[in-house]
Amino acid sequence: MSSIRIYKGMPPLSEEQIRRLEENKPKSDDEIDFSDIPRLTKEELAKFKPARLRRQKQSIAS
Repeated sequence: MSSIRIYKGMPPLSEEQIRRLEENKPKSDDEIDFSDIPRLTKEELAKFKPARLRRQKQSIAS
């Protein structure tokens, strides 16, 4: 179980906030329900292209 971090000057969390944090903690892939996501067909997968890296903006020296 992950711990909840409290920072200096931060007001204490309410019981409701703690409950909501615990409900929304990260899950492993085995715990996630993917059944509502339709599978891709071979034709759809064939249309995928590799993502391109974004070019970095060049700064202009003045």
